[in-house]
Amino acid sequence: MQFLSKNMFSDIYKIVFTLCLAFACAIFFQLLNVPAPYFLGSLIGVFIIGTSIRQTQPLLSIANWFYLPVIIGISVMIGTNFTPDIFQSAQKWTFSVIIMIVATVCVTFISFQFLRRVKLYEPKQAFLCSIPGGQAEAVVMAHEVVEKDYVVALFHLVRVAVVFISTPLLLAFVEGNLAIKRSNEILNDMSNFTDLSVIQIVMFLILCFGGFWIAKLFRMPLPHLLGPIFLSSILHVTGIIQLHRISEVVIIAQLTIGASVGARLAKISLYELKTALFDACITSGLIITTYLLVAWLVVTSSNVTFLSIWLAFVPGGLYEATILALIFGYDVAFVAFHHLVRVLLIFVSMPIFVSRIRKSE
Repeated sequence: MQFLSKNMFSDIYKIVFTLCLAFACAIFFQLLNVPAPYFLGSLIGVFIIGTSIRQTQPLLSIANWFYLPVIIGISVMIGTNFTPDIFQSAQKWTFSVIIMIVATVCVTFISFQFLRRVKLYEPKQAFLCSIPGGQAEAVVMAHEVVEKDYVVALFHLVRVAVVFISTPLLLAFVEGNLAIKRSNEILNDMSNFTDLSVIQIVMFLILCFGGFWIAKLFRMPLPHLLGPIFLSSILHVTGIIQLHRISEVVIIAQLTIGASVGARLAKISLYELKTALFDACITSGLIITTYLLVAWLVVTSSNVTFLSIWLAFVPGGLYEATILALIFGYDVAFVAFHHLVRVLLIFVSMPIFVSRIRKSE
């Protein structure tokens, strides 16, 4: 018990230090009028400070017991965007969803062949490094089936960091100050916890804990993500409940996710991993370029904007993509639906392919 108490106290100290640093960097980015300041500021700020001041690295950490409830909360917020008219919209998304699935298979194959044939990675490691998503599960599986699981983690970290540093800048570059102004207005217009009634707060907590518990009961993959999203989506689609997006949840999620990625990047020794880092950058470039080309082809053949389809296709995490769609005013249901399909595709196929590769060796 004393050991657990010490660990808990240490975790809290690190979380407070990391989030305070992330918040300070976010405010600085906001003053500079940078897009998505809470997200970009926390990610870039924590990474730069952690890399520059080595003494801070042991203090940079977001414990899982804090990270997961934040993800559960933002998952419920994602579900609030699935309104009763979602079924009509989903029919319009069939083409882009199919293209996204094809693109996911293609980028995985291209990256796998590059790492396997050119860089001579062993098959299991090459496959796990090539998956355009599902980074947490890929790393967990890598720990069980390959010797250098840290290489798999590095590949996914590099891709996520590149995607989510460049995407807000791309949005701001294409739309200019309008994108930044709109994102700030959307965040300011969201409800605060103080605006909610007691019933609404209770419903929010029920969706959080109920969705997670149901997902664990049915042994769903990513219960902290899929459970709350599905429960929240079902109840909002059927019109049983109607919750508003809560600004504090969105801000805390941006700070937590950004700081978590920044902290992990800061602790990677670039000297020790320079070869893997180079391969990770090349692979990330191949994946991102392929998705960019596919997104452009979809835009030329359908009535959608490039930025909205890019957020739906972007090869990173569902949390990050939907948060960016949320704060920049794009259709969150459209973006989340595409990423949910890719998440399910990856989690169903990944164990199957790894098992087959192991049997063929």
